[in-house]
Amino acid sequence: MTEPSSRLCGVPDAFQRLWTPHRMVYIEGDKPEDETGCPFCLAPARGDDDGLIVARGEHAFVVMNLFPYSPGHLLVCPYRHVSGYVDATAEETREMADFTQRAISVLTQVSHPDGFNIGMNQGAVAGAGIAAHLHQHVVPRWAGDMNFMPVIGRTRALPQLLGDARQQLAEAWLTTT
Repeated sequence: MTEPSSRLCGVPDAFQRLWTPHRMVYIEGDKPEDETGCPFCLAPARGDDDGLIVARGEHAFVVMNLFPYSPGHLLVCPYRHVSGYVDATAEETREMADFTQRAISVLTQVSHPDGFNIGMNQGAVAGAGIAAHLHQHVVPRWAGDMNFMPVIGRTRALPQLLGDARQQLAEAWLTTT
């Protein structure tokens, strides 16, 4: 038997609800301070498929963002657990810069975006979701990609599964310079 909504708390509105309980760990602030629970330290220890790794280098790697702003949202990270850009070595910053350029080339080849957002958020107050481990965002953008869904519905529409996107980008990474 279904109870009429008029007997429940709240005022009905025109909005649909998209329930995403798997995001609670992100919302609740499960943010590691050391490498023991850091997702950027744990991902490289996994296989590429399981860790969502697109590419690996000597000092840095490229991984899919588990909470992407748009399809193909990549993170470029040093292997070393370091929080500040000024604390990264010359080798780490050089490889991160090279990987960022290559990520743009690969995403351009695979997805044909109209532009990119590239950046680092240093510290929680600056918007870093995981402030304890340095990472740079490479976010492909398309004209009109930020429609009403994120603004009104606080929902992002992602047309491709992360694993499928990772495989496609990893394959293109091998042939793109």
